[in-house]
Amino acid sequence: MRLSLSKSLLALAATALPFVAADDERRIESKSLNPCMSNSSFSATLFNVVFTPNNRSLAFNIEGISNIAGKVEADLELLVYGYSAMNQVLDPCGNSDLSGMCPMNAGPLTIKSNLDISQDIMGSIPGIAYTVPDLDAVVRIKIKDLETHVQLACVEAELSNGHSVEQKAVAWVTAVIAGLGLVASAVTSGLGHSNTAAHVAANAMSLFGYMQAQAFIGMTAVPLPPIVAAWTQNFQWSMGIIRVTFLQKLATWYQRATGGTPTTYLSQLAYISVEVQKKLRMKRALDTVQFTTRAVARLMNRSNAAATEAQAGGERIVLHGIERVGFKARIETTNIFFTGYTFFMIFILFTVIGVVAFKFVCEGLTKAGRMKGDKFIDFRNGWRTVLKGILFRVVLIGFPQMIMLGLWELTQRDSAGEVVLAILTMITMLGVLGWASSKVVRIAQRSIAMHKNPAYILYSDPVALNKWGFLYVQFKAAAYWFIIPWLAYLFIKAMFVGLSQSAGTVQAVALVIIEAALLIGVSVLRPWMDKKTNGFNIAIAAVNFLSAIFLLMFTEVFKQPGIVTGVMGVIFFVFNAAFALILLLMLLVSSGFAVFTKNPDTRYQPMRDDRGSFIKSQTQLTTELDALGATARGEGKGTHGSRSRIDDDDDYSSEQQRQIAAKEGGFNEHYAPAPPRSPAASTTHTQHAPPSFYDRSNASPAPSYGREGSLRNDVQHRAANNSSPWQRGAGYDNH
Repeated sequence: MRLSLSKSLLALAATALPFVAADDERRIESKSLNPCMSNSSFSATLFNVVFTPNNRSLAFNIEGISNIAGKVEADLELLVYGYSAMNQVLDPCGNSDLSGMCPMNAGPLTIKSNLDISQDIMGSIPGIAYTVPDLDAVVRIKIKDLETHVQLACVEAELSNGHSVEQKAVAWVTAVIAGLGLVASAVTSGLGHSNTAAHVAANAMSLFGYMQAQAFIGMTAVPLPPIVAAWTQNFQWSMGIIRVTFLQKLATWYQRATGGTPTTYLSQLAYISVEVQKKLRMKRALDTVQFTTRAVARLMNRSNAAATEAQAGGERIVLHGIERVGFKARIETTNIFFTGYTFFMIFILFTVIGVVAFKFVCEGLTKAGRMKGDKFIDFRNGWRTVLKGILFRVVLIGFPQMIMLGLWELTQRDSAGEVVLAILTMITMLGVLGWASSKVVRIAQRSIAMHKNPAYILYSDPVALNKWGFLYVQFKAAAYWFIIPWLAYLFIKAMFVGLSQSAGTVQAVALVIIEAALLIGVSVLRPWMDKKTNGFNIAIAAVNFLSAIFLLMFTEVFKQPGIVTGVMGVIFFVFNAAFALILLLMLLVSSGFAVFTKNPDTRYQPMRDDRGSFIKSQTQLTTELDALGATARGEGKGTHGSRSRIDDDDDYSSEQQRQIAAKEGGFNEHYAPAPPRSPAASTTHTQHAPPSFYDRSNASPAPSYGREGSLRNDVQHRAANNSSPWQRGAGYDNH
């Protein structure tokens, strides 16, 4: 029964095989021997055990220091994903292969041998045990006095088959596809397909958010199962945790130059034992040790002697949370903040270079006659404004990363210079995004006051759309304000991850509450632009909430058996890997359609907030709403050059715009004038006011949008009902 259950657990973990590189030689090995009790009387200075099923040999080379004298017995237990798969009592005096331990003598101990494993034992080992990634298996040996049965020592050897889901290929693929999504949206927008560009950009930003959420889980101080720690490590690039050798030297130099003292864990592995925090199932076996960990020999290629010599006589250091992530990426803990900060600056720099280079390439191709003059005309004429909008979007992408790293740096204080960088970066990003959000709210409120519709000015002014649109184009017009709670969600989440590194349980509980609040909010409000985008983001919120629940279980606050934690770790990987694959494929397909199809806008239904009628277009205005959009942009008579003031001039009052509109007669038919001040006038105005964007009582039924013929049906519907097009604004109910 026990072996069959362990086989089932291994079969479940084997679903990760498509993510793991193949290895020609099957083996199970262990290069670390860790104590599992306080004041253990045995420690290893060299530990290397390799089992190769091809020749049925078990080779072991152990050198240690023992304080045990006399005859002993050993209890051997095999734990597979927290489940006790095998228990066996070994008598060294009755086994010729263990004669070196009968009796045991205090002092140095050397055991070196090569054993042949019987066919019966070979048959009891599942074949997938040699290939399942991040094998969560431990052999625990308890040495007891043969007569009194008092436990004298306890050691654990973690087993590995050399496979892991932590692969550089996974990190590169996710980063490239997410980047291609942003590039595809920018190119599509430049070609004039604003609807497609908004959808692709929204999906790419949501994918970035999901990857950062996975990275946050890996950065918590919660002890994670091996497969979870390895999986989340694939997304640490989204936090700027990327090792580059010269950058590490630069970070060390900067820290020393600004009064800090860098750590040297990576260069002193022969003298200190650095371990990364692991599952809590071994915590119960230690009376006084707070964290039990996986030895660094599993992480670094170094000699076995160096790995175990440190365990015997050197200093033992335990890393968890952000430090654990940095160490696994081979980054010194004092260089983590500077590494993330530098990559964020590099991201900004390359973005600027890319936009400027694309501008000059377009101009060169146009002058050479290789590209039509109207290609990317909006970008070429207003590329500076477009660049500002792109940089704002980059700041939004890096907001969770820099807030989390900045707050964490305030607790570490690696150097005065890095603390100053952290404070300035956080203040700048909060100021920029706060100002941009308030600007969007003011523009939308002005549009509502003047035209009873927030979409009117938000989408009719190209300057406002290109500069501030990154904050609201992914939402429907009536939910322009949702960027404020979204930024608050990111800030609070980063705050708990960055400031609570000493309390993993607090982090887990906080993430559950935060993700639950977001899931409930977006499920009720459905603030994104259409049903597909709402479904895309609600699914991400649901998976993030489920991941937070699993993270809470990993803390073992519910005192569940070890097998539950082990199985949940495998399930966490399976559903997150499948979900990430689906998101990547969806973004890749939508990006491909956006770039390689002639008219990608046909894949998406028109937005029910009529934003398409207000966005500047080079095509002929064919509908009544298009004509109104042209009037709002100042493309009618006598208003050229005034539209940019909608965005940049706060003193440009609503009364001035109403006077211009009244002079042209452009707003009289569809928009209510300013509310009168006298009660009598108010009564008269109420009786004769035209229908508005928020007037749902008089709204006509929303038209049915289709991919073909939607424009014709819309015009026919208006002609039949003789109603104002603003009565269609009630379409916010069914998203």
